[in-house]
Amino acid sequence: MGMKINNHNSVYYWCHHNNIPVYCPVFTDGAIGDILYTYSFKRDGFIVDINQDIVDINQIAQSNQTGAIILGGGIIKHHIMNANQHKGGLDFTVLVNTALQYDASDAGSNLS
Repeated sequence: MGMKINNHNSVYYWCHHNNIPVYCPVFTDGAIGDILYTYSFKRDGFIVDINQDIVDINQIAQSNQTGAIILGGGIIKHHIMNANQHKGGLDFTVLVNTALQYDASDAGSNLS
């Protein structure tokens, strides 16, 4: 995408320019998944191999040292954490999450 975008303000441009892989395990979710699905009828044999992304992520995680800056939570956070658990975890991590804090002692109160 970075090569096609050709915009210096794009993260994808700089990832392409510096040969940094970008992974999106939920790539087929939502509208992009719909487009891929319908496109597959126009191009016989068209395949998006999401499994190869998981293989690549797990192989990268086996590096001597790994670190992550994770903004938010969800699926990609789980992929990063799972891939690194095989080597004993991440060496460096910054995790920013805006999830609601829950205190069990407030179970009877209104959380809003």
